[in-house]
Amino acid sequence: MPFDPRDVTQRIRGPLAKRMIIMLVAAAVVLFIIFGYEAFKSYMIGKAMLAFANPPQTVSTLVATTQEWQPTTTAVGSLRAVNGADLSLEVAGVVDKIYFDSGNDVSAGTVLMTLHSDDDVAKLHALQATADLDAINLARDEKQLKVNAVSKAQVDTDSATLRNAQAQVAEQQAVVDKKTLRAPFAGHLGIRAVDVGQYLNAGTKIVTLQALDPIYVDFTLPQQALSEIREGQLVKATVDTFPDQSFVGKIAAINPLVDVATRNVQVRATLANPDHLLMPGMYAKVTIDVGSEERYVTVPQTAVVYNPYGNTVYLVQDKGKDAQGHPLLQAQQAFVTTGPTRGDQVAILKGIDAGATVVTAGQMKLRNGSPVIVNNSVVPANSPNPSPQEE
Repeated sequence: MPFDPRDVTQRIRGPLAKRMIIMLVAAAVVLFIIFGYEAFKSYMIGKAMLAFANPPQTVSTLVATTQEWQPTTTAVGSLRAVNGADLSLEVAGVVDKIYFDSGNDVSAGTVLMTLHSDDDVAKLHALQATADLDAINLARDEKQLKVNAVSKAQVDTDSATLRNAQAQVAEQQAVVDKKTLRAPFAGHLGIRAVDVGQYLNAGTKIVTLQALDPIYVDFTLPQQALSEIREGQLVKATVDTFPDQSFVGKIAAINPLVDVATRNVQVRATLANPDHLLMPGMYAKVTIDVGSEERYVTVPQTAVVYNPYGNTVYLVQDKGKDAQGHPLLQAQQAFVTTGPTRGDQVAILKGIDAGATVVTAGQMKLRNGSPVIVNNSVVPANSPNPSPQEE
């Protein structure tokens, strides 16, 4: 049978075409898998991004309320006794007797201590005897002058001698008196600093005496406050020693001079202190009511986000329920104008009304329209008169 080249070509072309088709199908499958996977990945990533774009945020909330606020001016002052002094003697000497105990309450003029004064008292008696003799001589000469038995000059000499003797007695009496310590005013004694038999130099501190009821509190206010305060105005003072107790008093004096360095004016108030709880040297927070009460919408200070372009709060709005019947809550940003603060609270002058539900914690995660979940198991402080808490 003669050789036909077309038969050979046909035999070769058949298997080659089949392999080519298989390769093309395999390549198509691989490309489909690759591009399909990338498309699926992109789809899933996009779906995940949409899911995480605005997830619900957990926040705490509080309903804004309206409260009556009394405008006040506050300052920190120091307590000072109405009368207070460290008692000492003008003269030196040895302590003879002590008539008080530490912590006693004494009245004005009470003898507290004496120094040894035997020599001074003896000298006083001698001078007194001389003065008595001079008085007798003067009386005798005055009788004799009536019958012209002595001259008028003699009587004048006797009178001058008597006055001189009496002056010496008074001088010596003053020396004796200086060795006796008396309370210059009524008050509460401190801790005794001397003992019997101790030698004291002049001016040595013996004991402190403080008049504690009433007691002064001195504080300073800026000059702008001068239009709001007056003598006789009520003040309230608190000290950290007794955080739950207030001490009421009145403004006693306003310094007529404003400090040119600080532009502050010194004010003094008098506080009742019958139980002697307040002591000189303590510091106190002083509050003065000024003006009339004002009505404010108030929220916790933590609810306000302070920004250079304006202060904002987030309100929680009810958008109905989702497909599962759960409430849909969304956060809505609102710009507000803030007013004075009191404790943990701040007054809102404009921007929200009483009754609005305000986010008090977690607002840093929010934006307009963010879904929220309310959890008030832990809420920020919202007290108008907070006190330090010990952990």
